[in-house]
Amino acid sequence: MKFQLGSAEFFAECSRIAALKEAQTPKEKPGTLGMLIAGYRSHTAFLDLAPRTQADYQGHFDYLRPIADTPLARFDRPLVVRIRDKAAATKGRRFGNYLKATLSVLFGWGRERGYLADNPASGIKSIRRPKGAPDANRPWSDAERHAVLDAAPAHMQPAIALMMMTGLGPKDALALPRNHWRNGEIATKRAKTGEPVFWPVPAPLEAILRAAPGHDAVTLCASSTGRPWTLDGFRASWRTLRLKLEKEEEVGPGLTLYGLRHTVAVILREAGHDERTIADALGQRTIEMARRYARGADLRPKMRGVVTSLEAELDKRRTKTVKPA
Repeated sequence: MKFQLGSAEFFAECSRIAALKEAQTPKEKPGTLGMLIAGYRSHTAFLDLAPRTQADYQGHFDYLRPIADTPLARFDRPLVVRIRDKAAATKGRRFGNYLKATLSVLFGWGRERGYLADNPASGIKSIRRPKGAPDANRPWSDAERHAVLDAAPAHMQPAIALMMMTGLGPKDALALPRNHWRNGEIATKRAKTGEPVFWPVPAPLEAILRAAPGHDAVTLCASSTGRPWTLDGFRASWRTLRLKLEKEEEVGPGLTLYGLRHTVAVILREAGHDERTIADALGQRTIEMARRYARGADLRPKMRGVVTSLEAELDKRRTKTVKPA
């Protein structure tokens, strides 16, 4: 039945529909995990997070939906460990560890508000990477970087070169507005942390960007149709290119786009830059991630110079031995 817009019947029908929707919305039971999640998601502690972090947390909350009715009083460290281990067994070690970290944030928020007496996820260690397992997102070799750029189609080259020569992650590189590149410089913010990133564009990247196929997309990089890349769309194109190069033995296994952030960190570390500088270059708040990304850098050339200077300094400070009369 239709009602005249603005009539009393119209507003009555709107109220009826709203009440029906509210009645159909499942209510979280008081004192349960579901109630805590609902409260946290509506609080500024969650709403002020970066969109990427919110999406990651929501993925964990969706995973926990089957146990949403579990009373908070039942949660202790052994239970959290079992939840972490089950998640790791079904969805991978990284997901299990990240889920445990999300629970720690959630329970910490609840503890401050009196929902729990303790944070049962605090102090629980992450599952260690098995010995001998390949590093996730390993750095690319020089030969691999050159092989990929040479083989990449023209419409893929700008995005790959951006990741390769600025350390931007795939999501940030693909979403970079075209007006953030001007006067030979790129200025943006990381979607995940909100930290600023500023890069004077290296000459090779400048040449690739200027030679890219023309398009009208608002983003600097665009697909073959001239539209902004989606993350899934670019990953699908990248997978095709990667498998082709692996088959031709131009690149080794385990090459990932995110590994280019590690590559930039390693190159900067080998060039002698400190961890704070690397963190600033990659848009990281703390140096811990920069230290992790730069792990594996070949410091032998740098240390040879350090030892040479140490040897010279020791030689200057050496005192002559005085023989007794």
